[in-house]
Amino acid sequence: MQKIMIVGAGKGGTAILDIFKETAEVLAVIDINPEAAGLAVARSAGIQTGTDWREYMSNDLDIVIEVTGDEEVFRELRDARGKTTVLIPGSVAFLLASLLEEKEGLIKTLRKVTYEHDLIFNSSGDGMVVINTEGVITLFNKSAEKIIGTRRIQAEGKHVLDIIPSSKLPRVLNTRKVESNRELVLPNGSKIITTRIPIIDENDQLIGAFSVFKDITEVVNLAEEITNLKEIQTMLQAIIHSSDEAISVVDEDGRGIMINPAYTRITGLKEEEVIGQPATADISEGESMHMKVLKTRRPVRGTAMRVGPNKKEVVVNVAPIIVDGKLKGSVGVIHDMSEIQNLNRELTRARQIIRTLEAKYSFEDIIGQSEEMMIPIEQAKLGAKTPATVLLRGESGTGKELFAHAIHNASDRKFNKFIRVNCAAISESLLESELFGYEEGAFSGAKRGGKRGFFEEANNGSIFLDEIGEIPANTQAKLLRVLQEKEIVRVGGTKPIPINVRVIAATNMNLEKAIANGSFREDLYYRLNRMPIHIPPLRRRKEDIPLLGERLIRKINQDYGRNVEGISEEAINELMEYEWPGNVRELENVLGRAIIFLNYNETVIESKHLPELQSSQEQNLKADHDRQPIQAEPLSVQLEKYEAKVIRDMLQAVNGNKTAAAKALGVSVRNLYYKLEKYGIEINSMQ
Repeated sequence: MQKIMIVGAGKGGTAILDIFKETAEVLAVIDINPEAAGLAVARSAGIQTGTDWREYMSNDLDIVIEVTGDEEVFRELRDARGKTTVLIPGSVAFLLASLLEEKEGLIKTLRKVTYEHDLIFNSSGDGMVVINTEGVITLFNKSAEKIIGTRRIQAEGKHVLDIIPSSKLPRVLNTRKVESNRELVLPNGSKIITTRIPIIDENDQLIGAFSVFKDITEVVNLAEEITNLKEIQTMLQAIIHSSDEAISVVDEDGRGIMINPAYTRITGLKEEEVIGQPATADISEGESMHMKVLKTRRPVRGTAMRVGPNKKEVVVNVAPIIVDGKLKGSVGVIHDMSEIQNLNRELTRARQIIRTLEAKYSFEDIIGQSEEMMIPIEQAKLGAKTPATVLLRGESGTGKELFAHAIHNASDRKFNKFIRVNCAAISESLLESELFGYEEGAFSGAKRGGKRGFFEEANNGSIFLDEIGEIPANTQAKLLRVLQEKEIVRVGGTKPIPINVRVIAATNMNLEKAIANGSFREDLYYRLNRMPIHIPPLRRRKEDIPLLGERLIRKINQDYGRNVEGISEEAINELMEYEWPGNVRELENVLGRAIIFLNYNETVIESKHLPELQSSQEQNLKADHDRQPIQAEPLSVQLEKYEAKVIRDMLQAVNGNKTAAAKALGVSVRNLYYKLEKYGIEINSMQ
């Protein structure tokens, strides 16, 4: 490739650069004006530029093109060039480049015309053969290859009678007459219809002849297919008009060709509204099953949709019509299912009501990978495999009900009922009768025949008693009997009723204090506390916030119809700094509020979208410091403070290792966790 330097980067130099940069190696473009247009073009092409050609003059240059028009520059270049370097004035270079460009353009045009000629010649479905005046084949298209059974490479250059012995093209060369629609038998036995035409130029000179031909077999097959389709149509008309079910038939393009009277009766559509119209013409709600069957060639059964102007509820069955392996259309049968659909809706509603009585969540729905969360999860999984009563303890919003659902679904009672009872939401006067049921006449307004209570409803299943600490004293005694004797006595009744119920209780109350002040029975506490599980607050497992946020955003997206993808790192850091007194429930609230105020074109929650989070650990500590006691504290409070101080000091000494701290203090790890929660001791601040 020639190495070129262009001196002068004005309009002429730029034009020459555009021509030669693709066909030669342009080493440098020079111009005394650093703002010359050609310099910018050269730099964008990765070519060196400068203002002094002397810096780039070397013996390696093959050609120097001077485009400045300055005689002095031309003489200096002539004197400075190497022995093998050719100096070309810009006018000469431009002329040569123009000729080369014109040549390339003509070659491209010739290639394009040749390509278009071959494309048209070979895209025709008809066979085409062209011969010259000697009878030699010069063109032979792909359709001719297929019909005659001879490849193009074997035919071109050979005499036409060597390839098609029965050809009459040589006769056309002699007669110069057009022969239209003539039958001919080919060597392979196929029959064709051909038209032969002489080729005469503008000087009335014969230059050859060509023939265009078609295989008659294809036409015959097409006629047979039309006949078959008409026969099928006649048979279908006789069948479908005698049916009380609505029937419609469409062709392979999905346009209606036949309906019966029952179709008009059910859909309310007349023939002129369906025949010749797309298969979607009768659909008011749903996808056209005709079009689906035509695409897949597979039948569709039992699809519900609405049809016609009255939006009639129907169920349709559609099957393809296949003749000799070819798809000819589809036939659909429409069943009026309005009444059955109404019954199905009622059944669905009933199932939805029943579903509210079942546990909805499993352990897979509990989000948490922190050590603080993995311990209660493992304890809950263990508890699910035993019949023991489970007591879930933790602040409001930590997910106690979620754990209760998961425990039931992981137990052998998962196929039986899961009854949820919020003890704080039922008045004291009604709680006992709701839990244990009542006999007829037990009190004013009691239903005839009495009523089963929650424990009877949950028989062989599980009952979740939320806010267990709110149960009044007289109900506590009855609950203790249920746990001890596995039987209940209805209000107003005397006959004990045996039950088999797994009790899962939950509370955010300090039951030990409630026992101390006499509001909670100690014997009931020991019955409930067989397997206590302490669920940590969110502030003690902040490393779970990114995972929790991801799951909550998916849930909120479904509720609000949004498409938020995630939370920015800055917003995550802000969430991690907050103390979350409302725990996971508050986190869901904060994210929900952020998504509400997000624009629909925004898909990531930024820090600016979050509501102001005012509380923090430092503010809480300051508030505790500012609240000085007005009078001396009771001894029990002071003992608890001292116990909390001892635990903090020990955890500090073992670098936050809870197992080592529990061993040193002589308590179980579970008991230590309870005390950490009780006193609000944070491990992260000690490490």
